[in-house]
Amino acid sequence: MKSDELFALLRRRGVLWPTAEIYGGAQGLYDYGPLGAALKRRIEEAWTAWFVGLSHDYYVIDPAEILPEAVVRASGHLENFTDPEVTCETCHNVFRADTVLEKVRPEGVDGLTPAEIAEIVRARGVKCPSCGATTLSVPPPFNLMFGLDFGVSGRERAYLRPETAQSSYLSFPRMWDVGRRALPLGIAIFGKAYRNEIAPRQVLFRMRTFTQGELQIFFDPENFPLPFDRVRDEKLPVVRAARRLAGSEEVELVPAGDLVSAGGLPEFYAFHLAHTFRFFRDVLGMPAERLRLYEKSDQERAFYNRIQFDVEANLESLGGFRELAAVHYRGDYDLGRHGQGSGKDLSVTLTGGRSVLPHVLELTFGLDRNLWALADLHLAKDGDRTVWRLPTYLAPVPVGVFPLIAKEHAAFALRLSDDLAAAGIPNQYDEAGTIGKRYARMDEAGTPFCVTVDGETLADGPRQGTVTVRTRDSKAQERVSAQELPNHLAPFLRPPRPSRG
Repeated sequence: MKSDELFALLRRRGVLWPTAEIYGGAQGLYDYGPLGAALKRRIEEAWTAWFVGLSHDYYVIDPAEILPEAVVRASGHLENFTDPEVTCETCHNVFRADTVLEKVRPEGVDGLTPAEIAEIVRARGVKCPSCGATTLSVPPPFNLMFGLDFGVSGRERAYLRPETAQSSYLSFPRMWDVGRRALPLGIAIFGKAYRNEIAPRQVLFRMRTFTQGELQIFFDPENFPLPFDRVRDEKLPVVRAARRLAGSEEVELVPAGDLVSAGGLPEFYAFHLAHTFRFFRDVLGMPAERLRLYEKSDQERAFYNRIQFDVEANLESLGGFRELAAVHYRGDYDLGRHGQGSGKDLSVTLTGGRSVLPHVLELTFGLDRNLWALADLHLAKDGDRTVWRLPTYLAPVPVGVFPLIAKEHAAFALRLSDDLAAAGIPNQYDEAGTIGKRYARMDEAGTPFCVTVDGETLADGPRQGTVTVRTRDSKAQERVSAQELPNHLAPFLRPPRPSRG
């Protein structure tokens, strides 16, 4: 399904639409409707269960979204959080450099200076995407942060956070005291981040405000105990940077253990890379053959990273692989910089008296782009119906409740809908149209179970009080006691959790 076709379907079903749509929309901003808002919550719940559930010492916090200037100065964002841009001197439009050059340099422009980008533009005769002129210039990189006048005087400066991660580093000393004063310590945040993108595009993939999930794991670099045997034999679809720079982007299936013994990755990193891959395959239900773990080279990595693999999915709507998440080994960069900026020693004293400035492993996840990927990968035509084959626990509306005949069965169906809601099972009551049309609406919305109240439900006999439960993917139907329905459905609606250890 093409991007515009997929977006039209999601907009029609109330998943999302452009912000200020009646005014023509706002570039890089989207509103989520009932289905989209519910799906975002389900994805967040699944991510939290899978990653924060790794340890009893991992916690979720909810910090402020505005950061004082001193924070982003110390973190390096004032200096380094930039994107190279290209400006047309004829029509005065501004573009991201990687967008303008994606056909002549598909590997991107990470690590290139403005002068090097300008030389590629000149040598390849690159034309303006808007007017076709060859009068393109490359100004200094553009800082992506949104600045704010802060306080009554307006003389203080603050910024909307460009990523959720910084708040974890700022909160680490307090969380050290709140927790058990032991490493590893995990701090997770799910919330909004803000970036003044030069040219927002690809719907949910380049936005000016978006939702991020990030887990920062603070650990002792000399001692990070993990149950590595659980993932040792997991074959991971990797694209190593060295092979790629030598000319091959072929995916290799490599056991996690071999990435350590022969591939040079630390054991703690390979463990979390495997755990992240399993989340996409086993929790989000993305086909393994559509996923790859793409290693960034020294020149391509973000300035704070020592090791970086991006999780990418091959999306038909966007014409190829796109980044959905990443695993970053940030070393002691962040606590070191904030220690210098604040004038405070952020090292901790471990049992035995040894002082350590913790290192950080970051698991980062873009919620909006993953929602789009779930639509791309799981929405499909099945004959004359469109089915969104989401995992059952991700479905925005897990259960549809129907009366077969509204006049006769509505009262029972409405009570059943209320009973399910009271049991913590979201559902949608629908009596409009034929049963077939109601099934079709629910299939398109990803609803895994539809429950129908009919004559047998109300009649005397062995099926009294039973309802028909129809399963989305197989279209199979079974009779289930209305009283037992919550217990019947509940196991399908809980996201998977990892084994702790």
